[in-house]
Amino acid sequence: MLCSGLALAVKIGLISLGGVSLVRLSVAYQERLDRHGELAAVVDVETNKLHGLQQRFDRLFTLGGRDRLMDEQDQWIAPNRLRIIWR
Repeated sequence: MLCSGLALAVKIGLISLGGVSLVRLSVAYQERLDRHGELAAVVDVETNKLHGLQQRFDRLFTLGGRDRLMDEQDQWIAPNRLRIIWR
């Protein structure tokens, strides 16, 4: 009877240990999925930025790219102007 009770206690302990481990693994897996979703969203945003910058870069090295670059740089001072810096 004593051996039987001891075996039952060991089995219950192992089953409870397995259950707790399974719960902890499922929580860790859910956290990992959440982090993956966040990282995937950031990667998508950065990929879109990269494509936009690549297209802009490509436009600058086609015919008329120099003119487009100069049009974008409207804050530049004309060659016949003098820059004044206020302090």
